[in-house]
Amino acid sequence: MIHVTSHDALLVIDLQNDFLPGGALAVPDGDAVIPVINHLTLLPFGQQAASQDWHPHFHVSFASTHGRKATPDHWPDHCVAGTHGAELAATLHQGRIGMVIRKGRDPDVDSYSAFMDNDRATRTGLDSWLKGLGISRVFITGLALDYCVRFTAIDAKALGFETIVVEDACRAVGPGPQATWQILAQHGIERAHATDLAGL
Repeated sequence: MIHVTSHDALLVIDLQNDFLPGGALAVPDGDAVIPVINHLTLLPFGQQAASQDWHPHFHVSFASTHGRKATPDHWPDHCVAGTHGAELAATLHQGRIGMVIRKGRDPDVDSYSAFMDNDRATRTGLDSWLKGLGISRVFITGLALDYCVRFTAIDAKALGFETIVVEDACRAVGPGPQATWQILAQHGIERAHATDLAGL
């Protein structure tokens, strides 16, 4: 059993309408994580934060910007700032979320991690916010495991946080997420199930 304390933070990554069934870039079974995450929000985390892709029109990651069809490197238009698709899932319990990170706002740089853009130079402020509040361990949930969750977890570990990915509170875009779990393990990132977590 893992006991959640005030030095822990829950991170909810990109739980947005465009990544849910019916969305522009739907993650298979993505809505199944919502009740799991809602259960976790009731635990005594010191802080809870969420991230959103918040792209301008003609973002560099959009296939349409380059006149191409969607590929793993160029996605369908998704999570355009201010649209319904960019909103957090309406059924997500957001009452205890203390910070929302909006990333991917630079039209020329993508941003998978909730901590920094893919240029590895521009930080979102999440790191300093968490450390300033005494957070030393983060539990990461959300979408998608093989992209934004993975990059967020690797950055969290590199920035000095003990990092645990909650397995049943994530879903992947691609089939067979085992390769992602192996990468995370190589970085010293742990995994757990929601039922492994409890309050003191």
